Amino acid sequence: MSASLATVLVLAGALTACYLVAALFFLRFWRETRDRLFMFFAGSFALLALQRVALAWAMVNRRDTTLYYVLRLAAFVAILIGILDKNRTAARR
Repeated sequence: MSASLATVLVLAGALTACYLVAALFFLRFWRETRDRLFMFFAGSFALLALQRVALAWAMVNRRDTTLYYVLRLAAFVAILIGILDKNRTAARR
């Protein structure tokens, strides 16, 4: 394993940990408020953590990493859906 790959894997691990911590915070906020926006954010950060782990696995095994970015796209689409859902429910009130 080269030094640059090792650095990338360490950074991927740190990012994964940060994504999971953010997901847990949003999950806690959802549990306290039952606001669906927090659940969308928690799910999105969990998807981002999963994407980072899958990307690191693909890099170690020298596989094509293009497909793993679909997980990242799904996370951002989930955030967008959560924001639209929040605005839609706010407009009803």
